[in-house]
Amino acid sequence: MKKCSKRIILGSGSPRRRELLAGLDVEFTVDTGNSFEESVPAGSAPEDVPLLMAVGKSHGFHRPLEPDELLITADTVVIVDGRVLGKPHSREEAVQMLRDLSGREHRVLSAVTFRTHEMEKSVTDETLVFVAPLDEDEITYYIDTYKPFDKAGGYGIQEWLGYAAMGRIEGSFYNVMGFPVHRVWELLQEFS
Repeated sequence: MKKCSKRIILGSGSPRRRELLAGLDVEFTVDTGNSFEESVPAGSAPEDVPLLMAVGKSHGFHRPLEPDELLITADTVVIVDGRVLGKPHSREEAVQMLRDLSGREHRVLSAVTFRTHEMEKSVTDETLVFVAPLDEDEITYYIDTYKPFDKAGGYGIQEWLGYAAMGRIEGSFYNVMGFPVHRVWELLQEFS
């Protein structure tokens, strides 16, 4: 098995991304120093948003990369009705997001950018998620118990709501968690 010869830096504060990258049995450090301000250019297609954010985070890294370093950045969005659902900014916004997702399917797109001193490559992965109808008690229970304010679409598939209401997905489960580890592994082989 080829191991990446670079010193890997995960440019994300997400505990889920840390957990998933660690699951690939690679050594890495976490460095979240970044000057990138997350804003989407007017007229951007929803499908382009995670890639724009992942690349922006990579180029917003707070210092130049050393020749032996590999920076990994990522972003995840939920898309329903052609709208991007990012992280909810309030309880009310989280409740509305889950109402919008209830009884329907939505798309989860995650983009990952790998960048070294000399090279850059990005990939995007998509998963379809089917959500059972949710009643108001289920929505408020989930929001008040799990407080998913740091999660795209206002939910974590690895939490209660995923167990209770997401019986079918098409694509990578880990992509829905925010880090398509199978694509990350492929890129690690390229950067070995």
